[in-house]
This record gives sequence, C-alpha cells and structure tokens, in this order.
Amino acid sequence: MTSSTPTFGDRAHQAISAHVEHILKYEEDVLGDRDPEALHQMRVGMRRLRSDTVGFAAAIELPKPARNRKIGKMARTLGVLRDIDVMQDLLQRQLLPNSPQKERDRLEPALKTLAKRRKAARKDTEELLRGKAYNKFKGAIQEWLQHPQYRPYADLPIRDVVADILLPSISGLLLEPGWWVGQSRPTESWAEADSSGSIETAKLTPEEVEALLLSQGKHLHNLRKQTKRVRYLMYLFTDLYSPTYQAYVSDMKELQEVLGNLQDSYVMAEFLSEALNQDFSKVAPELAQQLQRTRYQAWTEWQHLQSRYLSAPIRQVFRSEVVNGYQG
Repeated sequence: MTSSTPTFGDRAHQAISAHVEHILKYEEDVLGDRDPEALHQMRVGMRRLRSDTVGFAAAIELPKPARNRKIGKMARTLGVLRDIDVMQDLLQRQLLPNSPQKERDRLEPALKTLAKRRKAARKDTEELLRGKAYNKFKGAIQEWLQHPQYRPYADLPIRDVVADILLPSISGLLLEPGWWVGQSRPTESWAEADSSGSIETAKLTPEEVEALLLSQGKHLHNLRKQTKRVRYLMYLFTDLYSPTYQAYVSDMKELQEVLGNLQDSYVMAEFLSEALNQDFSKVAPELAQQLQRTRYQAWTEWQHLQSRYLSAPIRQVFRSEVVNGYQG
C-alpha cells in the first residue's frame, strides 16, 4: 500500500521487514556458536518481531507459523541459552576474579554444572534453528512480506491510531504493583513533586532491601517484563515523536536494565545454591557479599526511577506525550 501519509499497514510492513532481516542476519553465527553477541541480537530480533505482532495486530493478518505464540516459543528457547551465557560472563568476568582463590575452588562444581546446562541449551537452540517450526516460520513470514494480508485498520494514517496502540500497554505498566515495592500507600505527595518532578522514596538499609526483595521481588520481576513490552512497543515509533517521547523510551531501557541487574543477581544466587546443594553464601561468603552489594546498587538506581514514576505529574506527561506528541 502506498500513500503520501504513512498508513498503519505501511508501518507494520516496514517494522516486520526490518526485524525479520535482523533475525536472519545472525542465524548462521548462532548455529555456528561463533559469538554470544550474535545470539543476543537474534533474540532481540525475535522479541521485537513479537512486539510487532502485538502492536500491529489490528492491521495485519499473519500466517499461523508467524504469530505471537509461535514467535514467543522460539524466543524462549534462544533465551535459555542467552541467560546461561550472561550468567557465565557475570561469574567469570566480574565475580570470580574478585573472590579469593579458596572460594573459586569451592565453586568449581557449579561452573561444571553451568557448562553442562549450556551444552543442553546449545543443543536445543541448534535443533530449533534446524527444525520444522523455525523453517515454517521463515517461509511463512517471508511469503507474507511478499504478499501481505491486511485488516481494515491498515488503511488508516498511522497518526490516527498510534496512541491507541501505545496507551493500553503504558497504562498496564503504570498500574503495575511493582512501583510500590518499599513504599507506603499514596499520600498528598502523589500529586506533588519536587523541582526534578519526583517524589521522595523510602531510605532503606541493605538488610532491609534484602528482606524486601525476598518478600516482594516477584512484583519487580513482573514490572520488568511489562517494561520490556512497553520499551519494544514504543521503539517502533520513536521517529514519529518528539525528544520528550524518546526520553521516556530511554527511561524504559534504563528501568529494564536496572531491574534486570536485580533479577540476575537473585538468579545467580539461586543457581549457585542449587548447584552446590547448600546455601552458597556459606561456601563463598565474599562472593555472596559481592552479589548483595550489586543488588543494593541496583536498588538505589531503581529508586531514582521509582520516584519519577510515582509522581502523578510525570505519569500525566507520559500519557499526554503519547496522545499529543506525534510529529510524523
């Protein structure tokens, strides 16, 4: 479809084409296990393509092998291997070099367990990329790009629908319980802000943070997942909006990374205890302290973002920018 004004369908085709190209670009390097970055990039491409299936759902009719659920399943397989690579990198480049030799020796069984898990995940990834489901996906999505099937909304100018695409996910993000982890119920400060547009957050000790994360960490994990969805969805339209919109996209990226650091630290601790069949902090106390410091640093970074997004004016500007900031 062609028009002087970009349509919903034009935008969908453009995004899907770019993300399919991104996926295929790294396929051979992932199959050859040549570079962890290739796996990361292929996984990112899958995630963004999955975001396309959500953001453009009202405009496109995708073939069954290329729909959201199928793409999500493939992305999860890649994700298992990628998460192991991240864990290995964290251990070998950051944690173990700063631990005493006796702790490194004690953790050797955990490293062997991680290597075995990577071998199994690597096999699953190779089977995926050589298997029927992935090849059906490639054939179906490439056929769709050549002969796209659209729904009626595809003919509308993108400016008329972009806010409707974005607002449901952003509203879901702003209503996540995770924003309130460590905070009391809303008070008068909810509608007020200091000169930076933020509200004051609770000051907690490292021990209090540990207890809080143990009891309410699941809310932050869910917030991270929703942040990731919003970030990828907003990313589709950055060129259509003002720098203010792009600043919110940057916030989503920072939030995802900070909450990811919290999550990675906990996953690492759980893995080490499981692999060693005991509380790893008794085996490697200095490494345990490293992880605790990492969590507390991530927590302080998280509070900066938390204070912004618990401010009613900031949230209002966020919504307003999506509705009124279109410049395409």
